Amino acid sequence: MRSRLLMASAFVVSFAAAPAAAEDLTIALASEPTSIDPHYHNLTPNNALTRHIFEPLIKQDENQSLEPGLATEWGVTDDPLVWEFKLREDVTFHDGSPFTAEDVAFTIERAPDVPNSPSSFGLYIDDIAEVEIVDDHTVRFHTENPVPLMANNLSTVAIISKKHAEGAATEDFNSGEAAVGTGPFKFASYTPGEEVEMEAYEDYWGDAPEWDSVTFRPITSASARVAGLLSGDIDVIEGVPTNDVASLEENEDVSIWQGISNRVIYIHLDSDREATPQITAKDGSEIENPLRDARVRKALSIAIDRESIVEDVMEGIAIPAGQLLPEGFFGVSENIDVPEYDPERAQELLAEAGYEDGFKMTVHGPAGRYINDEQVLQAAAQMWSRIGIETEVETIPVSVYFGRASDLEFSVMLVGWGAGSGEASSPLRALLATYEPEAGFGATNRGRYSNEEMDSLLKEALVTVDNDKRQDLLAEATEIAMEDVGLIPVHFQVNTWGTRDGLEYVPRTDEYTLATSVRSTD
Repeated sequence: MRSRLLMASAFVVSFAAAPAAAEDLTIALASEPTSIDPHYHNLTPNNALTRHIFEPLIKQDENQSLEPGLATEWGVTDDPLVWEFKLREDVTFHDGSPFTAEDVAFTIERAPDVPNSPSSFGLYIDDIAEVEIVDDHTVRFHTENPVPLMANNLSTVAIISKKHAEGAATEDFNSGEAAVGTGPFKFASYTPGEEVEMEAYEDYWGDAPEWDSVTFRPITSASARVAGLLSGDIDVIEGVPTNDVASLEENEDVSIWQGISNRVIYIHLDSDREATPQITAKDGSEIENPLRDARVRKALSIAIDRESIVEDVMEGIAIPAGQLLPEGFFGVSENIDVPEYDPERAQELLAEAGYEDGFKMTVHGPAGRYINDEQVLQAAAQMWSRIGIETEVETIPVSVYFGRASDLEFSVMLVGWGAGSGEASSPLRALLATYEPEAGFGATNRGRYSNEEMDSLLKEALVTVDNDKRQDLLAEATEIAMEDVGLIPVHFQVNTWGTRDGLEYVPRTDEYTLATSVRSTD
């Protein structure tokens, strides 16, 4: 099976399927979404959950190929700075009010500027200088430069109701007051820490949902999720623990489904500040931030034995990473290899940078956001300690981790990024571009990495209409950032879902767990 993991961009493995039917579905989530507001936090658990209630103009299928959503047609007009979208005419919001171009214009205005957002959608919208409403079902987006990725970008942005969301805060979405979308399911209730309930929208414009109601329960304990599946309390679980996959494959009462994702698990490094909060000399005295030196960053990268992490920590269910997206995605470079594990060379680089005696650092990571995240960070810490960097690990609950990371409280942090647009400009722009939030660049660049040459290539790519040329520019920008170790990619996630007997799940590269991807095998 592992050889198939390495070769396929998306696939399924099924074991035992017997007829079954249910009108209600219960899904256990590995990580709890932080809001029902679809624009509050550009985070996979949030995006996946809210995608049941709200929809984008353009949808992505399970392999992130684009398909019509609330828009039926789109394209550049005779003016290369104007995109026109034709909106679907038979769509109503959950209260019965019609979906129109006014809702699109309102969404574009609100989405980038939600107060206290830990990671906004600005990187996907900030290229739009003006929204022109032509009629109720035609809208044009004016830009200052060509934006060839307009369709990809807008496939990530959920359209909300102006009637219900104008003046509404994130709390109003969480209460349900503003959570009125056009999606296949309606908001029913949200109890943080316990569950989110939704009901099928009977007037949905697309295929009717198979399930009358869906309950999402955040169960961060992997063993508890598996126990819930085996007991029959839960119909579907995400984040099947890697060490349980083999035994579950042998269980006739469940089925296992796997797919390679667009998510890179990486180490972000504070490469900006003169002094960084969790790095000191070994005697505890303050030192200049060593992460500003590319030789130190490279030493940290090649001190990580990625193959060992994949085999020993991830049970072989992951792919070692040397760049931002796995093979097959638009914008990846064929010239980048996975960094070879070389602790001796790492020590040499530290010595060349003036740190032959090493230093002390505390590294941070989320507790349970990504598959085996704490174990991965512990493994990396041990590898860094072997080259003379005394490393301690501190993991933090997901509910506060990302906010603290965005507030630049950490020096070295484990994070993950899934390319919402399905191509390389997404991680380049969000994670590695020089921090320019007003322009939508570097919005999630928590290390404040900056490289003018990389920035220039990225910005050129973002206005290049020719696909082949844009692919080359994105690949070249990636090569520069990886050579400079703007961040340290560790591995690409392979995700595993479990379903009870009689259900099947269609894996998605965007890692979303969707009720609409769960099907009865009756």
